[in-house]
Amino acid sequence: MESRKRRKLVLTGLGLESEEIPQTNTSSSISKSKIPDSRRSISPPIRRRPHAIQGLSQNTEDTLHSIEETSHPAKKKFSPEQVSDVSTFSSFSPRETSLNLVPSPVQLISVEDLPKTLNIDTISLKDILGNPLIKECWVFNYCFDVDFVMSQFDKDIRDSVQVKIVHGSWRKDDSNTTRIDEAAGRYPNVQAITAYMPEAYGTHHSKMIILFRHDDCAEVAIFTANMIPGDWRMCQAVWKSPLLPLQTCAYDEQARSSLPLLGSGARFKHDLLAYLQKYETKTKNLVSNLSQYNFTSVRAALVASTPGKQNLRSLDPDTDTLWGWPAIQRVLSSIPMTSSKPHIVIQISSVASIGEKWTSTTFFDALSASATSKDAKKPKPKFSIVFPTPDKIRKSIDGYSSGSSIHMKTQSAAQMKQLAYLKPMLCHWAGDAELQTPKLSSSMAVTPATIRIAGRRRTAPHIKTYVRFADSSMTSIDWAMMTSANLSTQAWGAAISATGEVRICSYEIGVVVWPALWGEDVKGGVQMVPVFGKDTPGSGEDESEAAGAVEGIKTKVGWRMPYDLPLASYGKDELPWCATMPCEELDWMGRSWPGF
Repeated sequence: MESRKRRKLVLTGLGLESEEIPQTNTSSSISKSKIPDSRRSISPPIRRRPHAIQGLSQNTEDTLHSIEETSHPAKKKFSPEQVSDVSTFSSFSPRETSLNLVPSPVQLISVEDLPKTLNIDTISLKDILGNPLIKECWVFNYCFDVDFVMSQFDKDIRDSVQVKIVHGSWRKDDSNTTRIDEAAGRYPNVQAITAYMPEAYGTHHSKMIILFRHDDCAEVAIFTANMIPGDWRMCQAVWKSPLLPLQTCAYDEQARSSLPLLGSGARFKHDLLAYLQKYETKTKNLVSNLSQYNFTSVRAALVASTPGKQNLRSLDPDTDTLWGWPAIQRVLSSIPMTSSKPHIVIQISSVASIGEKWTSTTFFDALSASATSKDAKKPKPKFSIVFPTPDKIRKSIDGYSSGSSIHMKTQSAAQMKQLAYLKPMLCHWAGDAELQTPKLSSSMAVTPATIRIAGRRRTAPHIKTYVRFADSSMTSIDWAMMTSANLSTQAWGAAISATGEVRICSYEIGVVVWPALWGEDVKGGVQMVPVFGKDTPGSGEDESEAAGAVEGIKTKVGWRMPYDLPLASYGKDELPWCATMPCEELDWMGRSWPGF
């Protein structure tokens, strides 16, 4: 009954009718049967990822327009100049094309309170954990609700699948430690493992699942959500590997004289195993088991952080894995880029005390790297930071509650000085800036045809993405990264010291992709493009895709966008959301925010 009342309240506040929302079973009851029903098939479900969005009826478009243009019952609908989340879902008929259209390597998560039309090609936690063939599961994360995690497994294996919960709450008096240990104790098949945490100010912030299956396959999922129900109601993303088969020959890492190529499956495997070895003896069996699987089908580079110090002068670039900003710099330095007006967009859920010097001379320099960056004629990238204002938090599905996990402090003198430096780069999470025509961060004219809507305006952003667009129209992508790492020195590492050391405090993990991973090189006919409301790019039917068309392209790879384009810059008096600052203005559910 409580669940139904809560659901009705949320639907009413968002202007949604119950029939517009896919019904899901929210029960967290746990089956005690350890033996699967022999009458029930355990074949893995067929994966469906539509290659095109079929045209919507006028009634459907009108309904969605009403949904996305309404913040809460007391709010008026947007003016005609405003564009709803369905403007990108115009009628579309796929046509025969010689283009090879590749779905986005990352997916947005499905948000239950959004209509089905805004959840196309999305993925849920149950899609990751719900396969009855899973026999062992390692879950690495920051926050845990163990009961929630267990409820996502298939009921026939829930009591038999071996689950390892890896967290960083090492203090015995930590309430999170107590909750995890107590919950894990209720399941004989669950083991809580505390990560090795050598840095006092570090966190175990990585978000990853490693699965072993009864069909002798393994799978790796890297994502941005904590393992708590509320995080799976926010905007999040998932990268999932293909099924990884067992190797046909023994894996001998020691036999290599140099590292495999960045972006290859072999290199991804090497770097993932190196990351897992940082947990020392606690992941010894995991490393041993995972090393037996073939990663050839993976197309991505792993970029991770591990706590401790690395000396860049003594490391061997041919054999050693780098961490933090040196790792992303190394990856990007291997990618040739010919963009004339590069624009790097950082979209995160937290900004720590970073300092202008570290931001501009350490981190931004690392993100600006390319195989051609030493060429003095190459233009330096423009930088933008996408971060929500209090207005976007108020209007999100869970209102102010979502803001508890989104952080940028703006209260002390030092924090306001940092804000003054960042302010020119700040852009809105949703492109509807205060229900007024947005002030664009590019020179593009605003018309309904040029605004590209991601369909996540009313989901608060906990996702973290870093994207280098190749052109001012933002229709082509040089590289893209999804990661757990926010904008902080704890996550990416401090500036290099006089002795050549880089100190990192936290565990983080993410993936980087670029066009050449799907072809020989960029000139060989591969282009990565932003896609909106779907995972697979079109063949150039709409105006935005036609504007980004490049002659000779034979393969288009999508990158699923979580935010709208073009970007809308902050207004003169607008400030980012600050969770520690009280907000008296009510959210759509009629609540104020006391701050903390």
